[in-house]
Amino acid sequence: MSEIPGDLKFLKSHEWARAEDDGLIRVGISDHAQGQLGDLVYVELPEVGASVQAGTGVAVVESVKAASDIYAPISGEIVEVNELLNDKPEIINEDAYGEGWIFLVRPSDRAELDELLDANEYEELAEKDEH
Repeated sequence: MSEIPGDLKFLKSHEWARAEDDGLIRVGISDHAQGQLGDLVYVELPEVGASVQAGTGVAVVESVKAASDIYAPISGEIVEVNELLNDKPEIINEDAYGEGWIFLVRPSDRAELDELLDANEYEELAEKDEH
């Protein structure tokens, strides 16, 4: 399993959230999740301007194995999506914690981040998942 960046927070469903300097929250799926899914072939991005609630499905990733919902780790408004994924969904496979981000949220309640798993808690969850 690749190194999990310490600045990320996680949902148990394998989405990550990174608080950016401008107050926005960048969201993607974990390296563990992309590894479980296999080669991604399609990403259904959320709509910019859409309101999202923490824990609700907002996007879909499809691999050669399965389609999986992507859940919002925090409530707020979608302000940007990673358009590169329309043509190259495999960016998530190649760089899950970097260029493979999926969307940016302007949070309505940043305190929701405190309810998410930290990197160490997520790593324990992912390790149990593999056994």
